[in-house]
Amino acid sequence: MIMLLAEKNALIYGAGGAIGGAVARAFAREGATVFLAGRTEAKLQAVAGDIAAAGGRARTVRVDALDEGSAEDCVDSVMRQGRRIDVSFNAIGLDEVQGTPLVEMSYEDFARPIGVATRTQFLTAKAVAPHMVEAGSGVIMMITASPSRIPFPLVGGFGVTCAALEGFSRTLAAELGPSGVRVICLRSAGSVESIEEVLDKHAAGIGTTRDDFIEDLTEMTLLKRLPSLADVGNVAALMASDHAAAMTGAVPNVTCGQVVD
Repeated sequence: MIMLLAEKNALIYGAGGAIGGAVARAFAREGATVFLAGRTEAKLQAVAGDIAAAGGRARTVRVDALDEGSAEDCVDSVMRQGRRIDVSFNAIGLDEVQGTPLVEMSYEDFARPIGVATRTQFLTAKAVAPHMVEAGSGVIMMITASPSRIPFPLVGGFGVTCAALEGFSRTLAAELGPSGVRVICLRSAGSVESIEEVLDKHAAGIGTTRDDFIEDLTEMTLLKRLPSLADVGNVAALMASDHAAAMTGAVPNVTCGQVVD
C-alpha cells in the first residue's frame, strides 16, 4: 500500500488535544514518524499508545509552545532524533472565551486568543523554518475555522484570531516559498466531537439546545454535515504530502461547504 507520508518526520504541537491527536493519527497511518509535542505528558502518551497499537511510530516531547526557548529546544530535540523535520503542524488550544457578546467581554478575554495564536504560530514557525530552508523543503501547517470568513455572533476574539492566522500564513508562504518551504492553513467548520463545550455555550446564548444548534450549523453546509476529526486529519495528511507540492499560501477548505471559496 502506498502511504502519503512514508519516510516523513512530522512535529505536531498540541498533539494531546482532539485536533492535534486526529492529525497525528492520520500522519502516522500514512507512514510518518510523528513527534507529539505538548505540555501534558499523559495526554501525549495516550495518543502515542493509540498510534503504536495501530502499527505506527510516535515519540513524545514536552514543550511550552508559547515560550521561544522551549519551542527552539523542541525542534532541536526532534532534529536530533529524526535528523530532519518535514512537517510542522501547530494545533495548540487558544483559551478563548465564546458565548458572551463582545460588548460584555473584557478586553483581556477578547484579546487572549489573538495573542496566544499569533505568538505560538510565529514562534514555532520561526524555530523550524531555518532547518526547512536549509533542507530546501518542508511544510508548516496551522488550522483556523469558519469564523475567519463568516460573521458568527458570540465567538469573542476567535474570528479575529482565525483571520489573523490566515493572513500570517500567506505572508509566511511568500517569504519561505523561494526556499522550497510550503505553508498551509486548514480551515474547518468545527468537528462536533472536539467542541462540545463551545457548542453548549452558543446554544445557551441563543436559547436553544445543543442538538438544535448543531442542526442549524449543519444546514449551513452544502454537504449537510459537519467535518469529523477524521476528515481534518485526512486533509492535513494530503496537504502535508508531496501530492500537494504545488500548494502554498493556501487555505484548504474543510468546512463541508459552510464556507464557499
